[in-house]
Amino acid sequence: DAFILTHFMLNETTDLVKNLLVHTQNMTRNMNLYGGVVFSQRVLLALVGKGMKREEAYAIVQTCAMSEWNVEGGNFRARIEEHPQVQSVLSAAEIADCFEAKHHLKNLDQVYQRLGI
Repeated sequence: DAFILTHFMLNETTDLVKNLLVHTQNMTRNMNLYGGVVFSQRVLLALVGKGMKREEAYAIVQTCAMSEWNVEGGNFRARIEEHPQVQSVLSAAEIADCFEAKHHLKNLDQVYQRLGI
């Protein structure tokens, strides 16, 4: 019974992804809601990757994210770019790279290939 259920679930999921309709403009808008906080993990990983302690990086990213989360027209990216501790660790180009959507999409083809789509 478990195998039959698993087979059914996999078929349903494959059909869902195969027939998925993506509205690029809506996705871009949603990624930039709340001032671009969706990119906070990339910023955190970049800071840690450059040698900052994880706890320190987390505190900086969390403070910047929370300050922009509920502000209409909030701009997480600007807050990060202006933060002196971030500036001392990351270059402007490295910060800009954290806010590129390409990182979220880089394995998309492999996912589709694994699903046989």
